Amino acid sequence: MSGKRQLEKGKEKLIVVDFTASWCPPCKFIAPIFAELAKKFTNVTFLKVDVDELKSVAAECQVEAMPTFIFMKDGKTLDKIVGADKDGLQAMVAKHSA
Repeated sequence: MSGKRQLEKGKEKLIVVDFTASWCPPCKFIAPIFAELAKKFTNVTFLKVDVDELKSVAAECQVEAMPTFIFMKDGKTLDKIVGADKDGLQAMVAKHSA
């Protein structure tokens, strides 16, 4: 399923998109934390976008550094975190999923 279709499908739910790159050390650091949050918050859709594979999506979302996490609901961007901020990521998921 394409990323765009997945975003449309889950519009009414909170969606957290992780913009990542295979060559990015901070992305590798935060990946297991992102996976753990996906297990814990089953009411939230978690997606990963490889910026090298989907440059147009990254550009459309104005992603300039990795990792970048974008929080979306009802087709609108709620929040954005740039960097491997474990505590910030956990707090933001909890805040927007409530």
